[in-house]
Amino acid sequence: MLLKLFLSFAYIGTFTFGGGYAMLPMFQRILVTKNNWLTEPEMIEFFSISQCLPGVISTSTAVLVGYKQKGTLGSIAAVLGIVTPSVILIIIIASILSNLTDHPIASRAFMGLRVCVSVLILNAVINLWKNAIVDKPAIIIFALVFLGAILTSLPVALLIAFAGFSGIVIAQYRKIKNSESGGA
Repeated sequence: MLLKLFLSFAYIGTFTFGGGYAMLPMFQRILVTKNNWLTEPEMIEFFSISQCLPGVISTSTAVLVGYKQKGTLGSIAAVLGIVTPSVILIIIIASILSNLTDHPIASRAFMGLRVCVSVLILNAVINLWKNAIVDKPAIIIFALVFLGAILTSLPVALLIAFAGFSGIVIAQYRKIKNSESGGA
């Protein structure tokens, strides 16, 4: 299992570019669909928690998933898997960077990669939307957090805390309302 964690996260780290958000579709495919290590709601929760933690989102997600599967050793295996491809790639790029920085083909390739990453992020947003925005309160929370994110410079952790607190309040309200109506 530790080797499977390492190899799965190494695969994610090898074949995704653009950081944590760009890795989300690959996380969904490998962690939820292929290995059944997480459910879709758990994936959303782990990714949200990872955004609040210090450091890189992909590494924080690897820690959480690894720990869920095999405790501390699972976390270590998953983190080593996610960072190993990047370390190797950085060493290779650093060794040839001086020849690459001004090359027009490299510049065009990175422009194409940015477009691709944008599409992958949009796809992840659409997939998450289907599982997260399920009713009117969720739409209201989404709208408030979205506006807070684009119109203010509030920290992401504060926006996530607001959304989590709102979810708790709504669930409590529904529970009270449901018990008053006889549980129907």
